[in-house]
Amino acid sequence: MSTTQKEDNVLVKIEDDRTGLSIPTLRRALADNLYYGLGKFPAIATRNDYYMSVSYTVRDRLLHRWIATSESILQHKSRVVCYLSAEFLLGPHLANNMLNLGITEAMRTATEESGLDMDDLVEHEEEPGLGNGGLGRLAACYLDSMATHDIPSIGFGIRYEFGIFDQIIRDGWQVEVADRWLHNGNPWEIARPEQGVIVKFGGRVNHYQDEHGHYSVRWDADREVLGVPYDTPIPGYGTNTANTLRLWKAEAPRSFDFQIFNMGDYLGAVGDKMVSENISKVLYPNDNVSQGRQLRLEQQYFFVSCSLQTILRFHKNRGLAANSLHEKFVVQLNDTHPSIAIAEMMRLLVDEEDMDWESAWNVTTKTFAYTNHTLLPEALERWPVSLFERLLPRHLEIIYEINRRFLNDVAEKYPGDSDRIARVSLIEEGPERYIRMAHLASVGSSSINGVAELHTKLLKDKVLRDFYILTPDKFKNVTNGVTPRRWLALSNPELSELISRHIGDGWIKDLSQLRGLESTVDDTNFQSEWRAIKRKKKEVLAKKVKATTGVQIDPDSIFDIQVKRIHEYKRQHLNVLHIITLYNYLKANKPTSFQPRTFLFGGKAAPGYFMAKLIIKMINSVADVINKDDDVNQLLKVAFLPDFNVQFAQKIYPAADVSEQISTAGKEASGTGNMKFSLNGALTIGTMDGANIEIREEVGPDNFFLFGLTEQEVMEKKNSGYNPWQYYESNANLRQVLDQLRGGVFSYGDVELFRPLVGSLLNRDEFMLLADYQPYVECQKRVGEAYLDRDRWTKMSIYNVSRMGKFSSDRAVKEYCDKIWKTNPMPIKITEYQQSTAELSVCKLPETF
Repeated sequence: MSTTQKEDNVLVKIEDDRTGLSIPTLRRALADNLYYGLGKFPAIATRNDYYMSVSYTVRDRLLHRWIATSESILQHKSRVVCYLSAEFLLGPHLANNMLNLGITEAMRTATEESGLDMDDLVEHEEEPGLGNGGLGRLAACYLDSMATHDIPSIGFGIRYEFGIFDQIIRDGWQVEVADRWLHNGNPWEIARPEQGVIVKFGGRVNHYQDEHGHYSVRWDADREVLGVPYDTPIPGYGTNTANTLRLWKAEAPRSFDFQIFNMGDYLGAVGDKMVSENISKVLYPNDNVSQGRQLRLEQQYFFVSCSLQTILRFHKNRGLAANSLHEKFVVQLNDTHPSIAIAEMMRLLVDEEDMDWESAWNVTTKTFAYTNHTLLPEALERWPVSLFERLLPRHLEIIYEINRRFLNDVAEKYPGDSDRIARVSLIEEGPERYIRMAHLASVGSSSINGVAELHTKLLKDKVLRDFYILTPDKFKNVTNGVTPRRWLALSNPELSELISRHIGDGWIKDLSQLRGLESTVDDTNFQSEWRAIKRKKKEVLAKKVKATTGVQIDPDSIFDIQVKRIHEYKRQHLNVLHIITLYNYLKANKPTSFQPRTFLFGGKAAPGYFMAKLIIKMINSVADVINKDDDVNQLLKVAFLPDFNVQFAQKIYPAADVSEQISTAGKEASGTGNMKFSLNGALTIGTMDGANIEIREEVGPDNFFLFGLTEQEVMEKKNSGYNPWQYYESNANLRQVLDQLRGGVFSYGDVELFRPLVGSLLNRDEFMLLADYQPYVECQKRVGEAYLDRDRWTKMSIYNVSRMGKFSSDRAVKEYCDKIWKTNPMPIKITEYQQSTAELSVCKLPETF
């Protein structure tokens, strides 16, 4: 921001050091933030000090937009989207914020002229690991898109002190190490302790008549926790909007008991502090033990209650009645984790706002919308009733009442249908009774959406079939998308520059414009540039692989990559079965036209998921044997990339030739890694699962390597008595591979190591690996043959990129706005810096968030 004034009849440009963008102003700002923000000078400043000063300089230029956006939300009448998610996997902020603010080159020049290396500082940034995978990354993409398209919104989540663990590989096994992402400070957040809220747990519920003879309820809790908000600005690309991500930290209302301390109980004096802070201590504690399960529920209720209390307080401070809350806010539940919000909203409205049940239920159901992200039964959360009795007794009463009224309505519509009543009930009866959280979210929301066309169909047909029959109008589909800012413009600047040189840069906000690339598909010069960029990105990844694993890989080989959370349904072990098959083929033959292959894996296994950890061990054991075998290691390499995260992903996706999307059909809700790979020119080998189906429809069947059973065929095989032994006995190559695994060939003679995996495949094979093995091997052969024709492969790669417009998170957010949220863009205007009006002027405003 700048203004001009006359000095000696010469117009002089005056810039605010907080917002100005000239190189001298930016350099002054860097110095000011180092000296006055950090109290350091160059002779003693560390790499982290310089990172912090650069980040504060960028943040200063962001805050003007952020404040203007907050002021506009206060005054504007657009409905505000509140996105509740247990995960926000944002990735590093610095480079992304510079891109979205349009100041990357100016900041790069200013830092270089100041003697700093911008790339080194970007690499230094600690990544906030506040998510486990696709769910949290999707939430981050949606925040980016909502800001980019001026949708008034706030994200709400948890400020985990330790995020998803750092993964190291020791003797081939995953070892979890605490993710200390906050240890050097976080320059992007601003604490708001004055806006803290109290959250209650435990105790008992008292029912009584008040002085007016009205029935009343009082929850007398035995424990209270203070929720302290930390706000992070989320800037849009090429716009003035900067929305807010509010993350909650748990603290004790009284962190130190002086009386207990004076009695000599020094640990007891800080006991409340330790117990309270555990709630926001770590992302997803291990729920294999009862304490872990309780802590998960405490986390979910904690951030939900903090968020809803804040929304209601903000609404009332604007002078509006609680019964109009749904007109001003829509609350999106990102999967079942925040679904306790339904009961908490009813508690706030009925118990705190004295609203009658019917009115409160009307507001609640019109406020909430529910996104389902899973088809796996174990991921549809259930909580023991006994746990609710101890932890959230008032909410249990509310859930019982919601269920009673709901089941009465169902019984009226389907009299005598006790089976249907049992299926839809919010309470699962049995030796131990459970609360079905997906059912609570479905009953208490105005909208239920899946995240890919197949996923939504399966929700209607199977997972939530009874709810679809009851309320078909609630069900909608919004296929997931990814932000092109981080996943192409930032991750792959060379390819982005090539694209923009030919079709302009409008695609960064409107990904459908990539269709314009199709006019270049036969241009041999364009193809050469395309291949050169891919080669360069492969060289960058090869150096990273060497540095992190010690494995030397050939950039001229096919980079075949599978990076995602490790889970049996994602079938990383099917990939390994093919690698061993290929290894056996190369050992027995000396092919002359074989294109060298490099198979790369990455992803984390849940700490308590033994089979997933064993898959990681198997990948590393197979890699160890193959990479040391001089007969084949010039043609075949395998590596597991430790600690896969957003920062690592930004190097992986641009370098991939082949994208492995090989989950069992009907198990993956959508997937977003498939989109990121295709957006960077990788070709997909995949099943008809999740968003693979729609990607194949968009890019064309000729540009997608399809194999495997369909969802319908999977069900038919299981219903007819699937027998994996038949495949083992009838397929010599498969039999050899499995015999090698259980015979110790890849475990230095240890015949017990992989017995659980092989036994699971031969005796149960829940995810149909053996049925899909031969089609997968044959499809991989087609991949190798296609790669030999470089011109054809390049055209297929260009087509993949050019036809990815549908898979932008911008498109998805617009669909949410139209179908579910019923809100409109709110463009933000910011005023130019004027020295004459730069002074502080205080006026009374309603309380902000």
